Amino acid sequence: MADANGRQARSAQLAQLGDALQGAASRKDWDTLGEHARALLPALRKLAAHGPWTATERTALERVFAQHDAAARSVAGAARALEPRLEEMRANKDGWIAYAMHSDTEPDVSHE
Repeated sequence: MADANGRQARSAQLAQLGDALQGAASRKDWDTLGEHARALLPALRKLAAHGPWTATERTALERVFAQHDAAARSVAGAARALEPRLEEMRANKDGWIAYAMHSDTEPDVSHE
């Protein structure tokens, strides 16, 4: 029975890994998502060291891969959404620098 419990535990751990990715992506918590993504490969290697995957575990593993792919698509979409703003910032960089330099040298400007 210990082996069956170990198998259930491994399936549960796979579910936790995937759910963590999905949760962070849905909250747009990119820092946490990055942490979970970096921890994924070592965690999967550790789980794989316990022997061959059962059919149930392979299904759970495929779900983790799908959740990882969905999270990656979320990140890519967020990056694309930021691109126009970043481009605007790049285009106006010289003006912002000139304004900052002018503000720093103006005697009547408050620097609170």
